[in-house]
Amino acid sequence: MADGTELVDEISGTLKRVSTTALDISFNELLDMAAAEPPELDITPDYQRLFRWSEGQRSRFIESLILEMPVPPIFVIEVEDGRYQLIDGLQRISSYLHFRGQLKAEHLDPPVAKGDFLTLTDCDIVKSLNGKKFSDLPASLQIRLKRAFIRVEVVRKGTDSHFKYHMFKRLNTGGEGLSEQQLRNCAIRMLSSQFPDFIVNMSKVEVFQTCTEALTQARVLSAVDQELVLRFFALKNRRASFKHDVSEFLTEYMEDVADPENDLSFDYVAEEANFRKTFLVLQRTLAEKSFAFRNKAGNDLAAGFSIYHYEAVTMALQAVIEKLDPDNQAQMQTLRDALIAIKLDNTFVQKTTGGGKNSPGLLNERITLVEARLTNAIP
Repeated sequence: MADGTELVDEISGTLKRVSTTALDISFNELLDMAAAEPPELDITPDYQRLFRWSEGQRSRFIESLILEMPVPPIFVIEVEDGRYQLIDGLQRISSYLHFRGQLKAEHLDPPVAKGDFLTLTDCDIVKSLNGKKFSDLPASLQIRLKRAFIRVEVVRKGTDSHFKYHMFKRLNTGGEGLSEQQLRNCAIRMLSSQFPDFIVNMSKVEVFQTCTEALTQARVLSAVDQELVLRFFALKNRRASFKHDVSEFLTEYMEDVADPENDLSFDYVAEEANFRKTFLVLQRTLAEKSFAFRNKAGNDLAAGFSIYHYEAVTMALQAVIEKLDPDNQAQMQTLRDALIAIKLDNTFVQKTTGGGKNSPGLLNERITLVEARLTNAIP
C-alpha cells in the first residue's frame, strides 16, 4: 500500500456519509429559534444542565458581543422538520438567553427562570457596563447585540449518526463542567435516545432514589445517579468484559446497547423489572443505608455512600433475586440482618476500604463474598 490508495478510499467513503454547511445567524434569530414552540433550536434537558458559567463569565461574553469581538462558532445537528439541536456552544447561547430574560436553568445557584434578566458583573474592559441589564442599555447597543452574529456549523440531517456521535464527543470532551455520564447521555443520543432515556428514567425510580439518598446534590447534578444506573446494567450484563478502566467499560456498554447497528439484545421490560425489584428489596431492608459503610466503632452503619458497596450488594443480590419476596417481612428481616453482618465483617471492610480497589479481581472478590453470604442466608 505504498501509494496510500486504500487509506484515501477509506477517508473518501467516510466523507460521503457526512453533510455539513455553515451559516451566519444573529443572536436575536437564535433567541427566537430557542423560544419558539416547539423550539427550532433545541437544547435538550440533559445537555441544558451542563450550563455552568458564572454570572461573571456570562457578563464578559455579553461584553465581548457589545465590543464586536470575534467569538467561536457553535455546532448544531439538523433533526426532523429542519430544526436544530445544539451540540456545542451551550455556555455562549445560554449567556445570551439569560441577558435577554429567556433562560430557564433551575440547577444553577441561584436558579434562573424565564423572565430573570442577567445583571452584568465583572466586565473588565468597559467597567461602566457592570450593574446594567439589557433594558438599561441605550437603544443603539441593544440593536448591536440583537444583530451580533455567530457562525453556526450545521451537520445536516442525512449525515451518518456515528459521525454525529464522534463529533459531539470530540467537541465536548473536557468541556465546562462536563462529567463522564453527562457526556455519555448527550453524545449517545446521536446514535439513539432510547437507552439514554431509559437510564435517566430509572434514576428517577423512587426506591432507587431512597437507596442512594446519601449522594450529595453536587453529585446528582453531575449525573452520578445516572452513572450508577448504567453501572448496574453494565456489571449485571457484561461484567466479564471489565478489564481495567471503569469509564471506558461503561461508555462501551452504553454505546453498544444504544447503537441500532449492533445486535446486542437488551430486554427493556425485563431489565426494568429486575432493577425495580432489586432496589425495592434494598429499600425494604436497609433503605438509605443500603450502600453505607461501617462506623468507626465497628458496631453499626455510618451515613454515606460507597461505590464498592453499591457494586457488591446490587450484583450479589442477583444470585437470590428470584427467591426474594419484598412483601415477605420475615424474609426481608433475614436479608437485612445478613447485609448488616456483611457490612460489619472485617474481611468485607478490607475489600471495600481505601483506594486502588477498582481492578476486576477485587471487584469479583467483593461480589463473590457477598453472594456466598446471601446464598446461605436465603435458602
